Amino acid sequence: MSTAAEPVVQFETRAAANGMRIGIATLNSPRTLNGLSLEMAQLLDAQLIDWAGDDTIAMVVLQGAGEKAFCAGGDLQSLYRSMREQHSDDVLGNAYAAEFFEVEYRLDHRIHSYDKPVLCWGHGIVMGGGIGLMAGASHRVVSERSKLAFPEITVGLFPDVGGSWLLRRVPGHAGLFLALTGAPLGAGDAIHAGLADVHVPEDARGAVLDALASTDWRQEPAANHARLDAVLARFASPAEAGPLQRHAALITGACEHARLEDIVEAIQALDAGDDAWLANAQKTLAAGAPGSARLGFELQQRADGLSLAEVFRMEYIAALHCATHGDFAEGIRALLIDKDRNPRWEPATLAEATPAWAQGFLDAPTWPTGTHPLSDLT
Repeated sequence: MSTAAEPVVQFETRAAANGMRIGIATLNSPRTLNGLSLEMAQLLDAQLIDWAGDDTIAMVVLQGAGEKAFCAGGDLQSLYRSMREQHSDDVLGNAYAAEFFEVEYRLDHRIHSYDKPVLCWGHGIVMGGGIGLMAGASHRVVSERSKLAFPEITVGLFPDVGGSWLLRRVPGHAGLFLALTGAPLGAGDAIHAGLADVHVPEDARGAVLDALASTDWRQEPAANHARLDAVLARFASPAEAGPLQRHAALITGACEHARLEDIVEAIQALDAGDDAWLANAQKTLAAGAPGSARLGFELQQRADGLSLAEVFRMEYIAALHCATHGDFAEGIRALLIDKDRNPRWEPATLAEATPAWAQGFLDAPTWPTGTHPLSDLT
């Protein structure tokens, strides 16, 4: 367990062949399931910049401490405190939230565009902000313990960290289903959804790291990507198809409607039978924030045709609005603070969460510098 004296992210390098090294970053807050704090994001971003400019670093490994999670999401407790301390309706009035989301999204975008190979070991729980870290890695490993999800509808947010872009690309309109229900994915379904690349048994992690250390790395990133492919292929094993694939036809049929109201009605009308995964998905949708359902839907529609950088800029505006006057604080209160699991959503129904209502969350404020804080992302 992490103590006050231990760093929240541990960095080390391991010697490899040809004088090259492997950079290893370990999220080190197992007590919080490695929830991503502002400090963790700042440290990780700075180290990735340093390793990018170091010709002796062949590749980067990103992993989480403990047995339960790679990263269970963002630091919701700190965000909640910042929202409780905000006393204005100014969308730029929460300085902490503005900095947190900017640093987090910038870090996620850096991983997506990193030149050197990045191996993310997505063991255990990988949710929300954890998927944001994992999604951009060039090589994304899941194991038999992995459970990936975008559960933001339960806390009054929306699938951010590029989720609007990622979920738009899930086959068969299933990205909408995942946003609306927060349904978890095992290894096979995560690969099918495009959120992971390869299944490697968890007990092989040490052997994989040893193999990386003995690999004949070079200073050419393209060649090193191929070398990492080869290492992982030696340890990979097939992953069983999960409920997302088993119910693919039902999910596609429910989510191919043009109107959100029709999609929600179709999902709730599915016959779950004795399938606990599908039944739980329906329950989560029914109990979740109607505003989150609308925002997730509208953002995915707007993400069509946008670049990833443009999506991050769009999500940043929506996230600032959520931290100012949305259901986000109420959702965290009900789930993590008072733990009464009885959120009072506003709007209370999907009929009230109209497209016009959602548009208010997409209106850009007047930036102090005159430009979007993420305008330099390309």
